[in-house]
Amino acid sequence: MKLHLLDRSSLENHSFKISHHSYPNFIKVWHYHPELELVAILQSSGTRFIGDNIEQFKKGEVVLIGKDLPHMWLNDKEYFEGDINLTAQAKAIHFKECFAGEGFLKMPEMSYISNLLKNSRYGIKFLGDTTSIIKQINKLEKLSGVDKAVCFIQLLNLLAVHQNFDLLSSVGFVDSFKMSGEKNLGEVYEFIIKNFKENISLNDVAKVANMNPSAFSRFFKRVNRKTYSEYLNGVRVGYACKLLIEEKYSISEICFDSGFNNISNFNRQFKKTMNYSPSDYMKLHLKKKV
Repeated sequence: MKLHLLDRSSLENHSFKISHHSYPNFIKVWHYHPELELVAILQSSGTRFIGDNIEQFKKGEVVLIGKDLPHMWLNDKEYFEGDINLTAQAKAIHFKECFAGEGFLKMPEMSYISNLLKNSRYGIKFLGDTTSIIKQINKLEKLSGVDKAVCFIQLLNLLAVHQNFDLLSSVGFVDSFKMSGEKNLGEVYEFIIKNFKENISLNDVAKVANMNPSAFSRFFKRVNRKTYSEYLNGVRVGYACKLLIEEKYSISEICFDSGFNNISNFNRQFKKTMNYSPSDYMKLHLKKKV
C-alpha cells in the first residue's frame, strides 16, 4: 500500500471543485494531497483508512479530510466480484485552505469555520443526521458564480456548527507524518498499516525509519505519546472493531485476522483500548442497531 501524492492542479482556476464519483469500487490508493477534501458517501460500504484510524464506512457518511492527511476508502470484497448491481458512489469537494484569500479565515465572523479547518487535520467524521449537509452539497453542484461561492461558505458553516462529530486520526500521527529530515515517519506509518496483520517487531520498524531500535523507541514514544507496541495494538484493535461490526466472523477468526497471536492477548488489548471485551462490544453494537 504505497503512499501516493495525488495531483489536484485542476484547482488552480477554481476556489473549489466538486466531483461525483460512480465506480464498481473505489480506487485502492493510499494517498494524500495539499487540498482539503469533503466526502459524502452515497452508496457502498467497506473500510475507511484516515491517518492511523481504521473504521467501517457506509452510505450517508460525511468526512472532512485535512491537507496532506493520508486516506483511502477500501470497499468490501463483494464490490470487486463483478456484481453490476453494486456501485461505489460519492461526492467529493476539494479546496485549498486559503480558497477565499489569506485574510478570510481571520475575520471574527469566520471563527467557527477557521476552527473547523484546523480540526480537519485529524480528519472529521460527522455523526448523527447528515441529511442537511448532503442536501447542501447537492445544491452546490447545481450552482455557478457568486451563488456557488456563497453556497459553499454556507456548507462550511453547516459543518462548523454540527456538534456531533469524531476526530479520527491521532495527534501523534498528524504531528509526525510530515516531519523533516531523517525523522520523517511517513514510511513507518505506511509500513505499519500495510503489515499490522503480521508479526512485525520493533527492529523491523526501526529499520524502515533508518534508526537503531533504542533511539527509534524513544523517538516514537515522544512523538506519539505511546510505545510502538501500544500503537500497533491500537491499529489492530481498530481493525478488529471493523470486523466485529460487520458480524461476518467469529471472535477467534477476528483475533488472528487482526494480527493477534492468541485469544487471551486479543481480549486483554481490546478491553484496554475500548473499555469493552470483544463480545461486549459486539453486543453493544447490536443494541444500537435495534
